[in-house]
Amino acid sequence: MPSEPTHSEKGILHPREQARHRNLSRLAAGPGIDRFVEWYWIVEWDLPEPYVAEVLPFPSVNLTFEEPGGAFVNGVCTTKFERELVGRGRCFGVKFWAGGFGAVTGLDVGSFRDQVLPLREVFDDADRLADLVFAEDSDVRRRAVVEAFLSDHLVVEDPQYELVRAVIAAMSVDRTLTRVDQVTERFDLPIRKLQRLFRRYVGVGPKWVLRRYRLHDGADLLARGESAELADLAIALGYFDQAHFSHEFKEQIGLTPADYAARAQAERQITYR
Repeated sequence: MPSEPTHSEKGILHPREQARHRNLSRLAAGPGIDRFVEWYWIVEWDLPEPYVAEVLPFPSVNLTFEEPGGAFVNGVCTTKFERELVGRGRCFGVKFWAGGFGAVTGLDVGSFRDQVLPLREVFDDADRLADLVFAEDSDVRRRAVVEAFLSDHLVVEDPQYELVRAVIAAMSVDRTLTRVDQVTERFDLPIRKLQRLFRRYVGVGPKWVLRRYRLHDGADLLARGESAELADLAIALGYFDQAHFSHEFKEQIGLTPADYAARAQAERQITYR
């Protein structure tokens, strides 16, 4: 049986606020497919007034099947992602592991970084896939359609991709990894080889991936009210000082860490009432 997907809110900006405007659920990937797909996500909304949902994306490619809208390949997004939700709609998404989409397709994922492409531009038989997904009446059945399609495209064991997976796994969970030289030392990899692997499979460089995961950590801790001292948080995340952390946080998320924490605290008070 598939393992349960994480219920972590990392990457979701203002998670409690968002939860009041849309429903989010996830499905695990099945055996074999879970080498490449991390989970499936489903967002539904029914809103009389517009709401802008904000996400700090993972270094991952996503397939999205949107009603209404269509079917798309979303390349790795290096900026904050914003989506206006209004009226009634739903999206069935496929979140690949970082590197997973490149392993399945053989594509240089860096070539469509920060782009959203119609699904048919990447898969020749994508029109049939989209039609089959939209024809199903449950997310479990939609998952089955996607996994049957992907099973026909799976590559043989790829040791380079398995190495990328191991590196990414360490980067994502180990907060002590804040510099690329720590990664190259741990995995005994020359920096240029690491950069080539990340360009080919992930679509962005290892330094960017590290910074994105540490920003996820920082935003998550601030949203949950679990980091009182910003100076200490900045150092723990590998920044030279609080000023550098605040600058990058505001540049990527649009608020200073202090303002983000204050907004999260106000939202928690609403939630608890």
